[in-house]
Amino acid sequence: MDISTLANLVNAIAVTAGVIFAATQIRDYRRQRRRESMLSLVRSFQSPTFAQALRRVVELPSDTSGKQIQEILGPSGEDMIAHLTGTWESIGVLVFHNELTLDVVDDFFSGPIVLSWKKLRPYVEHLRQQYARDTWSEWFQWLAERMMERESKLPVVPAYIAHRPDTKSFKRWLAKGG
Repeated sequence: MDISTLANLVNAIAVTAGVIFAATQIRDYRRQRRRESMLSLVRSFQSPTFAQALRRVVELPSDTSGKQIQEILGPSGEDMIAHLTGTWESIGVLVFHNELTLDVVDDFFSGPIVLSWKKLRPYVEHLRQQYARDTWSEWFQWLAERMMERESKLPVVPAYIAHRPDTKSFKRWLAKGG
C-alpha cells in the first residue's frame, strides 16, 4: 500500500469518525433538550398557584355558563384560572412545535387537561366573545382536543395497570371494558 492510499484511508476513517461523533452529539443534545422540556413541564405543575387553580376548576359545577363561572370564580379565581390556562396554552404550543411529544404530555396531564377544558369551555367561549378574540386560549383548546382524540381511539389505561410487570393484569382490565 502506497503512502497516498494510506493517507486517503486515514482521511476516510477520520471523516467517518467525525460524522459518527457529530451524529452522537446531536442525538445526545436532543435527549437533553427533551429531558429539560419534561422537567420544565413537571415544575410548572408543582407551583402552588397551578395546584390551587386546578382544584378550583375541578370543583366547578358541570354545565355552568361562562358568565356563571366568572361569578363563581371572582377576580382572584379568574387570576388563578388565567395561570392554569396559560400553562395549558404553553404546553399546547410546545407540542405543536414538537418541543414536547403528545405522549409525554399525555403521561403527565391528560386527565387534568381534558377535565379543565370540559369545565372551562363555556368560560373560554364567554371570554372570546367578551374580548372579541377567537384566539383566546386557542392552544389550550387545541391541546385538549388532541387529548380527547387520543382517548377516543385508545383506551385510557392507568399507569399502575399499563406498566405492571404482569401484562395479564392489563389484558384482564381491558377485557372488563377498561
